[in-house]
Amino acid sequence: MTEKTSLLSRFTRLLHAAPRRSLLAVLLFVALAGVVGGPVAGALDTGDGFTPPDAESTRAVEVVEKATGIDPSTGVVLLVETPGGSQDAVTAAAATLAGIEGMTQVEPAGAADDGSSALVVGSITAEAVDEEVAHDVVEAFDGNEAVTLGGEAVMGLQLGEQTEEDLARAELLALPILVLLSILIFGGRGAVLPLLIGITTVLGTFLVLMGVNQLYGLSIFALNLVIGLGLGLAIDYALFLLNRYREELVTQGPGAGAVLTTMQTAGRTVVYSAATVAVALATLAVFPMSFLRSMGIAGAAVAAVAAVASLVVAPIMFGLWGAKLARRKSAKSAESEAAAEGRWYRFSHSVMRRPGAVAAATALVMLVLAAPALRANWTPVDASILPEDLSSRVVADTLDEKYGSDSNTAVAVALRSDDAASMSSFATEASALPGVSAPAEAVDLGQNTWQVNLLVEGSSAGDEARQVVEEVRDLADTSGVDALVTGPAAAFLDQQQAIADTLPVAVTALVLLTMLVLWLMTGSVVLPVKAVIMNFLTVGVSLGVITFIYQDGRLTDLLGYTPNGGVEPTNFLVAAAMVFALSTDYGVFLLGRIKEARESGLPEREAVAIGLGRTGSIVTAAAILLAVAIGAFSTSEISFMQQIGIATAVGVLVDAFIVRSLLVPSLMAMMGKWNWWSPMWLRKVHDKVGLSEGRPELATPVAPVAPVAADEPVDAGR
Repeated sequence: MTEKTSLLSRFTRLLHAAPRRSLLAVLLFVALAGVVGGPVAGALDTGDGFTPPDAESTRAVEVVEKATGIDPSTGVVLLVETPGGSQDAVTAAAATLAGIEGMTQVEPAGAADDGSSALVVGSITAEAVDEEVAHDVVEAFDGNEAVTLGGEAVMGLQLGEQTEEDLARAELLALPILVLLSILIFGGRGAVLPLLIGITTVLGTFLVLMGVNQLYGLSIFALNLVIGLGLGLAIDYALFLLNRYREELVTQGPGAGAVLTTMQTAGRTVVYSAATVAVALATLAVFPMSFLRSMGIAGAAVAAVAAVASLVVAPIMFGLWGAKLARRKSAKSAESEAAAEGRWYRFSHSVMRRPGAVAAATALVMLVLAAPALRANWTPVDASILPEDLSSRVVADTLDEKYGSDSNTAVAVALRSDDAASMSSFATEASALPGVSAPAEAVDLGQNTWQVNLLVEGSSAGDEARQVVEEVRDLADTSGVDALVTGPAAAFLDQQQAIADTLPVAVTALVLLTMLVLWLMTGSVVLPVKAVIMNFLTVGVSLGVITFIYQDGRLTDLLGYTPNGGVEPTNFLVAAAMVFALSTDYGVFLLGRIKEARESGLPEREAVAIGLGRTGSIVTAAAILLAVAIGAFSTSEISFMQQIGIATAVGVLVDAFIVRSLLVPSLMAMMGKWNWWSPMWLRKVHDKVGLSEGRPELATPVAPVAPVAADEPVDAGR
């Protein structure tokens, strides 16, 4: 036994020996985490986290802000009703908006063609906090039914508030279901274990994020990930630990031995599982966008906290309740449970009779389901992600319907020069570009800084606007002008370029780190490669589903979203990382049991059948529970959070019911002993650094087990 395993053993003995004091310490920690970390929602960033901070569009904004002290974007837009064409309400609204601290350049900005409404726009000073200004604006116009509030600052505020509402609703919907399922699956006092681990995980992660947020501003969307993934992993880990402990109660009886064996086997697997989840999600932090970095940091944190919470809480509860945690089974329920194990055992042998055909058919079906992901069309984050009844969404829709592109400056160019003539010439050339709908002038902002605002046809981040951005950038390069382009279309193009530049590094890190963790666990170089390939198939299926639904505009009434002809790319990446991580998570638990059975001397196929028999019911139950926890995202009023929830729920169910049931046993049967192959030099390295098991799995057959067919000898060489 290695030093690391000895440390785990000593730690387990300490917790088991003083369970009441240990439980009190855990409860005090939970209380502290709740007090300090609980308010984290109000501390996180609700602003734009989808554009790289060093992108050209971001630097252009900084140049204008430095010269003028004003954020160049339209921070607040007021849609004012003008019955009979009266401008009195417009004048009053403009005066109210101008009197709010942080607002500047407030002015009327045109009227609808039908005369039913008019616009008032205002910018926010560079030193002001957008969210605070937006909150003051909302308060100032509270009760004024003639004015509808919109603009980027108001949308950011409402996005944060909607996220908090979605979290509360998801908890109200998911928690009763999870509690009920936990009682049915865990049974008796065992149902307390996932509840305590889940609370410790979520609040503990809130505490961690509160600390991280002091150093790096995190996105508020990370909270959805923390709650869904935290509860899901807590339930998974509790289920695997409790199930193993119940097995050890049968063979060893209550006492320290059963607890130690549980933690040295299932506990060790939990460590590897959390490591695979953490490294997979941590690769999101490689991307420069705050949204992705926040998701990566939060995902890695929640996986680590879930593992620690499980390894601390489980031995405490085992020490407190001991044999009381054994499932109270009638003869009928015991027979039913044994029959379920036997069914998984026999099913795996059935799959392994024709492994090539099963593997090929399963992979083909998964590839077909994944095919829609290949035609994914990327679309930016805009007001269409919001519920239709939010004021910022109403304003955005009205602008599109009644005002057209003239109501919004889609492409802005910040220039730096002391030559007024060259700036005027550049503005003239830019105005002549295809897609620009009106002549533009170079406006002197002072400090040798100029701004050219180009009105474009179509939406502010549509194809025409993106084309104009690229043409303006090309024009700047050929003319030698120091020009930086910003606006929604420029920000979206910068986001796409950042993803394209970073994706190879992120995927490489994802694959290598996942393979490293699986190699440390198994000692094989073949199993990690197979796991990565199967994970990518599962990811493809889950992404194909959200492309099929959201890009093609299906199930709109059921899910309550507005299709915009594509999917948002950063949420696509989050969903992919989540599914990849959780697919590896379940693979770790199955491989752990197969490895134990094999090391006890069982032949290859029998070890696979034993492993699947022992974990089949547990993995599927865990997948259902985790799908409920993560699937609660689908109740969000924000469409791209829905996509993450649906993609992840589909991914974990596909992985548990298809990949672990069909692909894993068929591929392991095809490769036989070669599954565990590793170069001799690498095996020597693993013997030195790999974590070893405690007591190996008892190689007893799963009962009742139907006899293997006579034409199917169990042979390690097959």
